[in-house]
Amino acid sequence: MPKPKYHILVCTNSRPPGHPKPSCGSAGAAQLLMAFNMGLMQRGTPPGEVLVSATGCLGPCELGPTVVVYPDNTWYAKVTEADVATILDEHIGKGTPVARLNPDMVWK
Repeated sequence: MPKPKYHILVCTNSRPPGHPKPSCGSAGAAQLLMAFNMGLMQRGTPPGEVLVSATGCLGPCELGPTVVVYPDNTWYAKVTEADVATILDEHIGKGTPVARLNPDMVWK
């Protein structure tokens, strides 16, 4: 299998109800993971060209769901299902990170 062009990491960490710290899992991360995979299939992305992986906690829990795109090391905050198409079309498709989704918290 060839080396992937991109690797999309989606934080899916969940904490128990009532926990004082928020989590990406409780903010809809599982749906994001599915939306990225479905979006790649709908766009006809060849298998292995872009990988999508669930991760544990990435750190900025209060800004979740958090998504990171490598090898660009671009961090996205508060990603929604509606943002997935934009990330796939702009960042993955054209190589241009989506500025409105990577505010000052982005470490690039």
